[in-house]
Amino acid sequence: MGIHNMNIKLRVLSLCLLAMAVLLPVASATTSQPLSARQQAVELDAILAERFATIAPALMRREGIDMWLLISRENNEDSVLMTMLPSDWFKARRRTMLMLFDRGIDENGIDRGVETIAVARYNVGEVFKSAWDPEQQPDQWQRLVELIVERQPQRIGVNQSAGFAAADGLIATEKETLLAYLPAPYQQRLTSAEKLAVGWLETRTAAEIKYYQDAVGWAQQVIAEGFSDAVIELGVTTTTDIEWWMLERIYSLNLGAWFPPTVTLQRQGDSNPRLTNAVVQAGDLLHVDIGVTYMRLNTDTQQHAYVLRAGETAVPASLERALAAGNQLQDVLTAEFATQRSGNDILLSALAKAKQQGLRPSIYSHPIGYHGHAVGPTIGMWDQQRAIPVTGEYPLYANTAHSIELNNTFYSDDWQQDVVIMLEESSWFDGQRVHYLHGRQQQFHLIRE
Repeated sequence: MGIHNMNIKLRVLSLCLLAMAVLLPVASATTSQPLSARQQAVELDAILAERFATIAPALMRREGIDMWLLISRENNEDSVLMTMLPSDWFKARRRTMLMLFDRGIDENGIDRGVETIAVARYNVGEVFKSAWDPEQQPDQWQRLVELIVERQPQRIGVNQSAGFAAADGLIATEKETLLAYLPAPYQQRLTSAEKLAVGWLETRTAAEIKYYQDAVGWAQQVIAEGFSDAVIELGVTTTTDIEWWMLERIYSLNLGAWFPPTVTLQRQGDSNPRLTNAVVQAGDLLHVDIGVTYMRLNTDTQQHAYVLRAGETAVPASLERALAAGNQLQDVLTAEFATQRSGNDILLSALAKAKQQGLRPSIYSHPIGYHGHAVGPTIGMWDQQRAIPVTGEYPLYANTAHSIELNNTFYSDDWQQDVVIMLEESSWFDGQRVHYLHGRQQQFHLIRE
């Protein structure tokens, strides 16, 4: 066994998978395989079409913006524009201009939806139709202005934000050029599309949630496989070895990783809760932080494993209680989720209630989606257990995904010292309650000698 013996590892991998229901009782193993690149492309384009038909008009009307402009040059793309490109566009091309115009509801009560236009030489996928012929109008910027004047928008949103990096995609030179071309009346109609951009990035559809559940399941599968005696040889395998094994396993599943897996451990007699590049020994408490990418969606998961000592058949009772206290903190936090409530309100209330219950909490949860550390309401930071300006003031909306990330310090009678249980599970909020996308850890992964 062990990471240094690949042949043995492959032979026991099937046994590891069979044991996953025991090692990880929090959720059943994902049985399907990730879609092929071609299949993903078909599904991504279908999801995009649905989002432009449903999410875009709803958000534009919520924010009172009837025209949304996204302008990017190749290799310096707006983060929002990147999420709007079709599956076969990996970047902007030269200068890519996208226009969304809300045509509103006509006199018969018919919703005319959002018009999607590409000020480009060619269509941008099936959604954005080209509206620029360089043979007739050589100046791309002038053609953009013509399209704006034809539609006479009252409020033109552009991606400019001091508080949310992902909503700040219009670079200075592009805005300067836009202002130089726009007639004065339309310059006055420019406004920040900050909340519109955040809404677009954070809102999930039912189809996306299904793929998100799969992605989290595969992330948990990688953890269960990596935290097993199929991979770990006591006294030989290091936490760094496990990190590389998990990264290579992610790639072998045709998934992406938005950050490299991080494996640390806690050990009786050592007060450091994050020992790195340490050789795994019996009695160690392992921890992993892992994030995979699938269908443009990012997961974020932190779980623990315990290495049984000789003669042990179960985790020491005080460590089990420590994990249960971590789950208790999760419950305290997610019970505070309510629409229109700010991240700061959720944080401060959860911290107060957790302390009243005798916990020693630290909460640093964040939105998740098209980005791992995504936009939406920030609920604390690991180094700032207080109200966070701007992003913490943003309200919680329905149909959004969140990383329930936190830790709780617990005194272990068995170890005669504090242990820190660091948990993180990807979830979504339906407007009423929080759902874990693929369960949560409620028992330790077990590693045997």
